[in-house]
Parts: sequence; C-alpha cells; structure tokens
Amino acid sequence: MSSREWHLRVQDILNAIASIQRLTAEMTFDEFSADEAIVKAVLYNFTVIGEASASISINIQSRYPGIPWRLMSDMRNVIAHEYFQVDLSLTWNTIQNNLPPLATQLQNLPKQEK
Repeated sequence: MSSREWHLRVQDILNAIASIQRLTAEMTFDEFSADEAIVKAVLYNFTVIGEASASISINIQSRYPGIPWRLMSDMRNVIAHEYFQVDLSLTWNTIQNNLPPLATQLQNLPKQEK
C-alpha cells in the first residue's frame, strides 16, 4: 500500500470517529441505547473504522504500536459476526473514553510521516 493510500484509510477512520461523535453528542447512554437508528449508524461507523484499520499495512502499524490497530479490527469482527450480542455499554464506553484520544493520535500520524 502506498503512503498516500494508508493516509486515506486514516482519514476514513477519522471521518467515522467524527460521525460517531456527531451522532452521540449530548446523548446519555439511555438515549443512545434506546435509539435504534443511532445505534445502527454508530455500529456501521465502527465497522468502517475496523475495515480501514485492517487495511493499513503491518509496516505502518508497527511504527505506531500505541495505536490499537488490532482492537479496532477486532471490534469490527464482533459487530459483523455477533451483531445481536454487541454490548452497548461497552460501545458507549468506547465512544466516551477511547475515541477522543484515538482521534488525536491519528490526526498526528500524517504529520509524523511527511
């Protein structure tokens, strides 16, 4: 994968994170879990994150071991293959606590690689 292509995958992840944050802004967990359309949109965006992270080469991933590449891909697999067993409280925790620092890490990647 060329340098330009992996940058596009990182941008895909950042766009999906922004979508999740926009969809869930000002919501409580109860509001989130009760809104089927929002839940489905959020899970779709987590699938995008997982697909994009899995398409970034091991070479690039190994340069940034602090980024949870494998966890992003694993979350996608849980959503895709165990859809009816997705733990929404874990999903909510990820939205609230893991996505903001992940976005910051990813925003710095292209700058570091130029």
